[in-house]
Amino acid sequence: MYIIGINYLWHPIPIMFILNQHNSIANHYLRELRDVDIQKDRLRFRNNLKRLGFLLGYELSKKLKYNSASVQSPLDKVEVDVLTEEVVVITIMRAGLPFQEGFLELFDSADAGFVGAWREEGDEIQIALNYLASCDLNEKTVIIVDPMLATGKSLVKAVEHLLKNGSPKSLHLAAVIAAPEGVSYLKENLTLNYELWVCALDEKLDNNSYIVPGLGDAGDLAFGTKL
Repeated sequence: MYIIGINYLWHPIPIMFILNQHNSIANHYLRELRDVDIQKDRLRFRNNLKRLGFLLGYELSKKLKYNSASVQSPLDKVEVDVLTEEVVVITIMRAGLPFQEGFLELFDSADAGFVGAWREEGDEIQIALNYLASCDLNEKTVIIVDPMLATGKSLVKAVEHLLKNGSPKSLHLAAVIAAPEGVSYLKENLTLNYELWVCALDEKLDNNSYIVPGLGDAGDLAFGTKL
């Protein structure tokens, strides 16, 4: 985990992990997600979201708890450390579905949850939420995934509603691309402890609250333009 300080934020960023600060194949997938020509291939776009979910989930898995267990191989017994935490991976639809798939491929025994949220445009952006499906979250390791952390309002509202299903043992928030304003909003509006995991921290939000340089509308690129 790394403490990142950025001087154009109103408040300091909380402790967070930023994947593209390290050279890895993840940077290749990020480049393809942003490329205006490559991102026209919806299957490739979805696959890159899934790959980044798997890679970010792997980094997150290093923070979880493990216990030693004995395994019988064909030749002898061996002690290995195995994950002991009960994981729930929750996504904000629809753009988050491929990203969630990558996490679920990694945490293959995890439960899954879904939140339906969207922007209501006006003088000030508001978030509408009309669907929530989740298991009991008490004492679970909860990972909420959303490809774009722009204003941060969707994640905050999702957390508020999900807490009706129980108190997690730990909470992790994961995004492909984040804006500093969204990170600050989380810090100012979430009172419970959480850890933030992102593939890239971008420059800013524009006047329409879209991330710059960003990649465009992740939902439309993954599934087609909605009416």
